[in-house]
This record gives sequence, structure tokens and C-alpha cells, in this order.
Amino acid sequence: MSGDVGNHRGNRHGAVRPMRVNTVIRRVGRFAAGWVRRLGFGGMFGLGGLVLLSAASAVGRFLLDPPRTDVEAILHAPSFDHPLGTDFSGRDNLQLLVRGGWDMLELAVVAGFLMSAIAVGVGLLGAFSGGLVDRIVVRLTDVWLTVPRFVLLLVIASLYPVSSTVALAALIAIFGWPYLARQIRAQALSLRSREYVEAARLLQLRTSHILLRYLVPAIAPFVVISTIQAMTQAIYQQVGLAFFGLVPLQDNWGVLFSAAFRQNALYLPSAAWSLLAPVAAICFLQFCLVLTSRSLEELFDPRLRSGK
Repeated sequence: MSGDVGNHRGNRHGAVRPMRVNTVIRRVGRFAAGWVRRLGFGGMFGLGGLVLLSAASAVGRFLLDPPRTDVEAILHAPSFDHPLGTDFSGRDNLQLLVRGGWDMLELAVVAGFLMSAIAVGVGLLGAFSGGLVDRIVVRLTDVWLTVPRFVLLLVIASLYPVSSTVALAALIAIFGWPYLARQIRAQALSLRSREYVEAARLLQLRTSHILLRYLVPAIAPFVVISTIQAMTQAIYQQVGLAFFGLVPLQDNWGVLFSAAFRQNALYLPSAAWSLLAPVAAICFLQFCLVLTSRSLEELFDPRLRSGK
């Protein structure tokens, strides 16, 4: 009798478990199909490329050892052992590329978020305060926009060398927030005149409640897209600093490009891959960011889709 009960329970559990697994698979499939339909091919390609680059960079940084120098393999052309050739020290270009992506991604993400945080704070402060505070914010932003920021960034980075990726990202964010702050202020001014915001102010709700409950959620899609665009800007500035030798980082695509250029790789056909590999990686990263940004923009505002 007890054996029958055990078989009955086993059959019941055996029948229920596949049903639950199938249900989960169907729901995951519908969820994935829904996002593919919303983002489109370009968005999924960009997002997939970012995931692939992040995974490869994490493996290269935390699981792989730095490539060793080999004096017998200096500036070799691509081969089976070295798919992207070797550099002027005999190191494998592919391994250098995989290890160098983490710093680039880390700096882009940190700089993008810091830039957006400063811009949102300044933009909302000016738009919601109004009066003298708003005028001061506008004048400060205008003055900051007239400053040749990249030149000033070069000077500061040469006088006060940064010691880490996060410090460099913070320095780039300090110089990159003004334009985004003006856009955030314009968005917030438009929202401030909406009826539900006016009603909240007439009800004498706290300013922090109105900002967090109404304004921040309304501008969140714009901030997300602007953050991705800020990441692309941070990547270009990082590469520019690396080209001038002002980035104290070793495993970085910008540093690899700068080192190859200084070794006259531009004039040596066998060394061309040392120059082309980091450039191609930077271009692919930027391409994925642009595709993701554009797809999210169309997702948040369907009117931007062509032909609709």
C-alpha cells in the first residue's frame, strides 16, 4: 500500500515538474520575443555585442594571465597561433585585446553614470528652483560650455596624473556634464508646467516628493539614452588622453593604439594589426552603444521610428 502511495506521489511530481519547466520556458521565450520585437534587430545586435564584449573583457581581466613577451615573435603577421598577429614585444594581439576591454568598459560606465548624475542634479535644481538659482545655473552652464574642455582636461591630466580608472572617469565626468544638464533642465521645465505637477505644488507636497514621484520618472528614459551617449563621449576622451600618453593604465585599447602608433606601426605592414585591432574594437564598442541607444530611443518614443 505504501509502495503504491510512493509511486503515485512520484508520478504526480514527475508530471508536475515537466509542466513547470515547460511553463517557465514558454514564459522566458515570450519575454525574449517581446524584447526582440520591441528593440528590433539593431537593438538586439547592439545589446548582444555589449554583453559579448563585457563577458570577454571580464574573462580576459580576471581569468587570463597577461601575455608574455617573446623576442622571437615580434611583429608577426596573423597566423594560427596568433590570429591577430603580435606586437612590438612579441605579445599576442588577441590576448591584449581581450584583457584591454575591461578598463575601457569600466571607465565608460562610471563616467557615463557620473556625468548623468551631475547633469540631472544641476538641471533639476535650476528648473525646479527658478529665479536666481536658475539664472546662476544657466550662466554657470554657459560659461562651462565655452571652455575648451578637452584641452583643459589634457592640462589637468598632465599636471595631476590620475591613478585609477575611476579617478579618470570622475575627471571626464566633471568636464562632460554641461550640455546634458541643459537638456535635462529643458525637459524639467516642460514637465513643470504640466497639470499634475501644478496640482502637486498646490497641494503643498514636499519638493523631494514631487521630484522623485513625478519629474525623475518622467525624464528617466531621456536620462538612460543620454547616459549611453555620455559613455561614447567618455570613450573618445579616454582614447585621446591615451594617445597623448596621459593615461597611467596598461591594459587598455587606447593605450595599445598609442603604443603601436609610437612604435611606427603605421609604416610597417607587419605591425598594422597592432594598430588596427584596438581601433576595430573601439569602433565595434561605439557601434553597439549607438545601436542600443537608438533602439531605446525608438522604444521610449515610437514616433521616431521611420515610416510610422
